[in-house]
Amino acid sequence: MMAAKFFPRRVFPNYASIPRSYFLGHHRAGLKKMQDMLSSIDYVVECRDYRVPVTSINPMFEEALGKTRRLIVYTKRDLGSKPASKGRRRTEETVQGLDKSSATFFVSSSSHQDVGAILKHLREDAEGPDRLVGCRVMVVGMPNVGKSTLINNLRNQGVGKGKAVQTGGQPGITRKIGTPVKVIERENGSHVYVLDTPGVFMPYVPNAENMLKLALCGCVKDSVISPVTLADYLLYHINLHHKDAYQRWSAPTNEIMPLLDKFARHTGLLAKGGIPNIDLAAQNFIQKWRAGDLGRFCLDDLKAEQRKHLEGSKEEVRPSISSVLRAEKTAKKQESSKL
Repeated sequence: MMAAKFFPRRVFPNYASIPRSYFLGHHRAGLKKMQDMLSSIDYVVECRDYRVPVTSINPMFEEALGKTRRLIVYTKRDLGSKPASKGRRRTEETVQGLDKSSATFFVSSSSHQDVGAILKHLREDAEGPDRLVGCRVMVVGMPNVGKSTLINNLRNQGVGKGKAVQTGGQPGITRKIGTPVKVIERENGSHVYVLDTPGVFMPYVPNAENMLKLALCGCVKDSVISPVTLADYLLYHINLHHKDAYQRWSAPTNEIMPLLDKFARHTGLLAKGGIPNIDLAAQNFIQKWRAGDLGRFCLDDLKAEQRKHLEGSKEEVRPSISSVLRAEKTAKKQESSKL
């Protein structure tokens, strides 16, 4: 008997229970401190996650950081595409087309070699108004987007020194603006320094699926959304991009629970009595994707974003802080009316 042909889900349900915010006290305080420091900042480096190049745009930065000169760095490129592939070239061309007003760079999390182009740009373009004190560059971005890793790589490549700021796999490692870290030395003493900042989330995420994307990439703590829900959302994307990625544990499937059961048994993630620990299996399944072991692909639909951009729907591509706050108020009113 011939096996039924597998059809991946084309739509993932937006669960009403998905939280829509992760805007913590140190996010608010960090953003306020960044604004207060702008007068002494010559350049802003905004980090976004290559796997969610549009969803990881935080509208808070668009208005809070004013007209300070800026470049954009898409981090974790190695986790969102294969090297020298047509898919990578198409992705980067599309992403660059969505924001032509700023210099754009792409870097991998596993190597400090590809920050050379950023250092070259900063040498040529980032000059402080007071050449005696050099240039101060602020690095900003969503939580756990790779800011600290970028700073360490810039320092290693720029001045040949080791790790300067702490990094980690969960958001919240950096909770306050750090001390300046030298990444470029100039003979005239006008060195370039970068400052690490706390990751800042947005007050409200209108689209529940965007919250799932950000959580899957680690921009919110893993305890905020059920790991089984996140693993199910990951399975939905794997099936659209690379359904053979989990073939060592299961045939193609749209059902997350049987897959996690098999995954737990194969990997020894068992509770007392040999019962599969489903939550732990879900967490491990997600971590494998974050490490690049379950396919490397973008979660954002860049073709759809490109269409929006060409049609002039810029608010959808990059919402303003006012539109985000309006959505937050509307959601709170709807919640109140249900009580």
